[in-house]
Amino acid sequence: MIPARFAHAVFGLIMSGLMSCIVTGIATVKAVGFGSSTLGDWMGSWAFCWPIAFAVILTLGPTVKRMVEGWVRPQG
Repeated sequence: MIPARFAHAVFGLIMSGLMSCIVTGIATVKAVGFGSSTLGDWMGSWAFCWPIAFAVILTLGPTVKRMVEGWVRPQG
C-alpha cells in the first residue's frame, strides 16, 4: 500500500494521465484525422503533455481545492 501522505501525488498522476490521454487523443484526431500515423502522433503528444499536466495538478491542485472549498457551502 502507498502511504496516505502520497495521496495527492497519486491522484495527480492518475488524473493527469487520464485527462491528458483523452485531450491529446481528441486534439490529435482533430488536427490530423484518422490515419496510419494517428496512434503514433497521439502517443507522442501524450508523452509530451502528461508530465506537464502532472506538474500543473501538483502545483495548482491545492489552490484550486481551497477555491472550491470557499465557493461550496458545507453539507449539513
